[in-house]
Amino acid sequence: MPVPVLMPALSPTMEEGKIAKWLIKEGDVVASGDVIAEIETDKATMEVEAADDGKVVKILIPDGTDGVKVNAQIAVIAAEGDDEEAINALINGVKSASPAANVSASAVSSPAPSSDAQAIKPIVVTSGERVFASPLARRIAEQNNVDLKNVKGSGPHGRVVKADVEVALKGGNAGAQTAAASKPASAPNALPQPASDEAILALYEKDSYEVKPIDGMRRVIAKRLLESKTTVPHFYLSCDAELDALLALRATLNGRAPKEGAGAYKLSVNDFIIKAMALALQQIPDANVTWTEGGILQHKRSDVGVAVSVEGGLFTPVIRNADQKTLAVISNEMKDLAARARARKLAPQEYQGGTTAVSNLGMFGIKNFSAIINPPHATILAVGAGESRPVVRDGVLAVANVMSVTLSTDHRAVDGALGAELLKAFKNLVEDPMGLLV
Repeated sequence: MPVPVLMPALSPTMEEGKIAKWLIKEGDVVASGDVIAEIETDKATMEVEAADDGKVVKILIPDGTDGVKVNAQIAVIAAEGDDEEAINALINGVKSASPAANVSASAVSSPAPSSDAQAIKPIVVTSGERVFASPLARRIAEQNNVDLKNVKGSGPHGRVVKADVEVALKGGNAGAQTAAASKPASAPNALPQPASDEAILALYEKDSYEVKPIDGMRRVIAKRLLESKTTVPHFYLSCDAELDALLALRATLNGRAPKEGAGAYKLSVNDFIIKAMALALQQIPDANVTWTEGGILQHKRSDVGVAVSVEGGLFTPVIRNADQKTLAVISNEMKDLAARARARKLAPQEYQGGTTAVSNLGMFGIKNFSAIINPPHATILAVGAGESRPVVRDGVLAVANVMSVTLSTDHRAVDGALGAELLKAFKNLVEDPMGLLV
């Protein structure tokens, strides 16, 4: 049977992507596992493999097309002898009459699909009509008493997906039969809405600006950070940490480090900060958590995300098991992740998850700042520049290298006292850095 190639869900948060480049052309014969296209997501450029053997009979969406929705049909692969009518039906976007074709299509969608992109089972209603819906869409519909037979599907071959049910719940679809759909828009607890584009543009003369398109990465960053600031109760704690002992240890270790070969390394202050944060979470395990409505997740490992600035946005690649790795391993791993982040070559598993994060703006001369928590983390550490400052030791004025750090916590999971314990543990490790070598 002919098989539709669908826009894959390359990460759980991906909603759309760009077809950067087709590596095959119509008429080419491909085998399962052959790389057929490069897809740009909001975070990376990734290769897509064919899931079936056959000939590429039609490429439906050309190179360079942006904003292609996940599970949209982008090509058709057919085997020798496949029914021409079935092939034409797929090319023309007509729902295939063969259940086998639908199952094959879902298998092509992604090697690691989200819960809304799994195999679709039809719901049979009393009229005898079959309603095709994703498992997630069915579950949401059942929980909210939405009649799926009245919901218009926007997925491949007209199937109902999560977004369609959400539209119904908001009153934009005849299938919504819940109290939520009838709730007035002017509810007293509704969040204020930002000014419309038209209202903003009206404030400026038309020739006084130019509109720069917003790419996928920037849209995702904007969405996630807005959600974080409006749904996560941020609480902030700051302290100063002296760096003299750490800088001396760093100079000693770098002086002894091999300059070439597999064991070569060059430690940065940020490498020490990553290791100190990871060990602090092990010392204060109640702060190594993630909030969920069903319960607080207590993490056993310290997986530290590190903010990396890239053109048009940022990545937060994750150093897994940072508490168990040496400074040299952390340093080399971080250099590799940062380089591939800037080239947008990270795999989703390299920047998703984690138990905390570090954001360092010290290299820009920033003295202190407060970072926005990156869910599902419950903490993020903002690191300022190390600089010479006056300090008082035993009643005597002296000069020391000092940096200011600010810990942002999700107050639902890490309250003020617990956050203070974590920050104290971090400061102690920075000021007595031999503990980072044990």
